Amino acid sequence: MNINLEEKFAEQYHKKADAVYFTPGRVNLIGEHIDYNGGLVMPCAITLGTWLAIAPNHDNKFRFKSLNFDIETTIESDISHEKDGSNWANYPIGIINEFIKDGKEITGMDFLFYGNIPIGSGLSSSASIEIATAYALNSYFNLGYDKLELVKTAKRVENEFIGLNSGIMDQFAVAFGEKDKAIVLDCETLKYKMVDVDLGNYVLAIINTNKPRELADSKYNERVAECQTALKLLNEEITLHYLCELNAEKFALHSHLITDETILNRATHVVKENDRVHLAAKALNSANLEEFGRLMYASHQSLKTLYEVSGKELDAVVDFCMGYEHIIGARMTGAGFGGCAIALLEKGFEEDFAKHLTDYYVDKIGYPAAIYISEIGGGPTKL
Repeated sequence: MNINLEEKFAEQYHKKADAVYFTPGRVNLIGEHIDYNGGLVMPCAITLGTWLAIAPNHDNKFRFKSLNFDIETTIESDISHEKDGSNWANYPIGIINEFIKDGKEITGMDFLFYGNIPIGSGLSSSASIEIATAYALNSYFNLGYDKLELVKTAKRVENEFIGLNSGIMDQFAVAFGEKDKAIVLDCETLKYKMVDVDLGNYVLAIINTNKPRELADSKYNERVAECQTALKLLNEEITLHYLCELNAEKFALHSHLITDETILNRATHVVKENDRVHLAAKALNSANLEEFGRLMYASHQSLKTLYEVSGKELDAVVDFCMGYEHIIGARMTGAGFGGCAIALLEKGFEEDFAKHLTDYYVDKIGYPAAIYISEIGGGPTKL
């Protein structure tokens, strides 16, 4: 972080910060659009994230300021709080609401946030803010929650207070992330295992297409419905709760039940992508980065042609990566229709990659993408 948050806190609040915390963002390395189909995802924490400085006050109010937004918010601490329009402070307000509803004693606090996760890029800036708030208050007031309880609290805030029907992966990855490890997570049961990720001579390049993701929500709901249709058709012959209960081999035995080509494509992606997560974990366990990179490219191709959620911007990034010799794998990450792609980039070529990708992308799309270099980082921490 190139900002002294304690110094900024003193400027904003005319007193010293009592504590400073960091919470990461996340990317999903592989396993896309299968969380709502009972499959496995493989996210990891990144070294971009949210910093939070806090100090108590004596007037029993919560004050929220951010170096990323102009809006300042102050709320009384002894009321049940309503959502405040589209104010960014709804995320910390929602967390405090949950803690107060749970009977926890939290007195007035001053908050100053700073994040270097690009907003709206699909790298979980909102989950990072939620977990940052929950982790800081849990630590500061010794509230006694474990990590999973903080994750579930943050998901409730996202679903019920903010009103977004999202899954648990973002909050889970942000809270449970460990340095140089990926999480293989079953979003349904919350069973998970950590997989070592030795990037060796490679770093994670995160490429933000800078395309607004206005299509994502409607298309997301459409894909969920298409998968439900596939499941219903397969259940005429076998009993399944989720598509991901099938591997590719078993799916091939029953796929004749799905006569609509689009529905068949959606189900094929889901089943094969879930298989790819298992293969990716094996590749990482044996430190075979080349195989992992090949699976990343296969994942993107499937999301592009079978699931149809990429778009010309994400495809332009991955097409460039395929022809750039210092990259061994790339794919879109997140819901699609914009947002980010990720790539495994050889160390020492960061500037060269950024320059040549920018030229290519501007030529194809008409405006530049933003490129961030990250390693696989750890979870929330007090600094």
